[in-house]
Amino acid sequence: MAHLPSRRRLALAVPVVLSLTASLGFLPTAATAAPVAETTAQAADAPKLAYVVNTKTDRRTLESVKKAVAAAQGTVVASYDRIGVIVAHSANPEFGKQLRAVRGVQSAGATRTAPLTAAGTTDQGAAEFLTDAQAAKAASAAAPDSEPLEADQWDLRAIGADKAAKINPGSARVTVAVIDTGVDDTHPDLAPNFSKSQSANCVGGVADTSEGAWRPYTADDYHGTHVAGEIAAARNGIGVAGVAPGVKVSGIKVSDPDNGLFYPESVVCAFVFAADHGVEITNNSYYVDPWLYNCMDDPDQRAIVDAVNRAQLYAQRKGTLHLASAGNSNHDLDSDAIVDATSPDDSTPVERTIDPHECYDVPTQLPGIVTVSATGVQNLKSYYSSYGKGVVDVAAPGGDRLYQIPDTPSKNGRILSTMPNGQYAFLQGTSMASPHAAGVAALLKSKHPWAGPAALQALLKAQADNPGCPESYDQNGDGTQDATCEGGTRVNGFYGYGIVNALRAVK
Repeated sequence: MAHLPSRRRLALAVPVVLSLTASLGFLPTAATAAPVAETTAQAADAPKLAYVVNTKTDRRTLESVKKAVAAAQGTVVASYDRIGVIVAHSANPEFGKQLRAVRGVQSAGATRTAPLTAAGTTDQGAAEFLTDAQAAKAASAAAPDSEPLEADQWDLRAIGADKAAKINPGSARVTVAVIDTGVDDTHPDLAPNFSKSQSANCVGGVADTSEGAWRPYTADDYHGTHVAGEIAAARNGIGVAGVAPGVKVSGIKVSDPDNGLFYPESVVCAFVFAADHGVEITNNSYYVDPWLYNCMDDPDQRAIVDAVNRAQLYAQRKGTLHLASAGNSNHDLDSDAIVDATSPDDSTPVERTIDPHECYDVPTQLPGIVTVSATGVQNLKSYYSSYGKGVVDVAAPGGDRLYQIPDTPSKNGRILSTMPNGQYAFLQGTSMASPHAAGVAALLKSKHPWAGPAALQALLKAQADNPGCPESYDQNGDGTQDATCEGGTRVNGFYGYGIVNALRAVK
């Protein structure tokens, strides 16, 4: 998950209203959804909000709606005509209501609850940086033909990625886009595999492809760089190795520079950009702000679901598979009710109890997206990882610093990977699990280049190893079960179809 390594990132079952078959109806048949730049009369100098306006895709409707945006004192920032998503800014407090009444508009709403003004930076939580002493110890324990720090990468061995690399490290024709806080492509472990032509800054809803636009704002925006290394850090005799060290990785930055949040219009841009630039796989270790869950009976939240869903389905239709993290709350996401005390996260949160079958996490829960839970070195669900039968698709190493400690030089149960400015650090979370699964998906895509997103997801599930539900999950030993796993050895709430297996993927 992005922003904070401990931040909650939930994923729920796909709602009936968003079933894949029905959702494909949102998609146009045209080949591109690139935005069309627009300018209209600027609204008054009052505080502005950002909106998504979702329409039919015929030219007459789009032109009519754009005029309606201007008439309602709004400005069109970007228009993804092929999927019928218009990004607009307006200071008119009735803008959303007025646009929802316009003929041809299918949904419209604000993408945030705070005005478009600077809000300061976000504390992204503490990473445990690798010390010189730890690096030296790991290097002294390195096996022949391994990377200098690989002795501390228990996660690679847990899924056979170290052995898989000797058989097939992945194809340079496959790219995994990291939709995140940006990627430092100058890192020596990332530079050999980085694809600049498939990278951009999508903040605000319009892609900026100028040199370095995809890089993190500061070293504190390290999340995307860590994720990228887990996927595709090169086996070049430097530092660490990724799960798929032969594939390409790109960065699509979507985090707001003022508050670090991932707003819907930025994510819409990212999915469309990835699709239009030939990306085969995207990794999504975040949830779309400001709502942890988007309830379909709220017009603003419904519009967010609609807009992001159109964009990610467009990408699927063009051949892109999406993977996303399941969340760090140890919640049963197939339960009857969940308390959401964090939404909206861009202003003042108001505690609410939601039905996870009616209020949806975006993008994780959208149709066709692979939801990934986290495991530790013992192949047990990590203590923090959310779970749920029918919700989690697969599991992958995300780390567990409390109850699953590896016998490695640093004895660190978290995941070691790349950081900005050539550094390395340990992090844990379902944010780390998703890129491990994305790396295995990239290996599968390398071996089966003609497999589309649905076939690739089926292959990912088929090669996974399912340990089945544990007899007991009392991690802290207090006599109380810390989570309840439902299901059998084929599919269950902790691991979905199982823990991904890189070695089996290349065989």
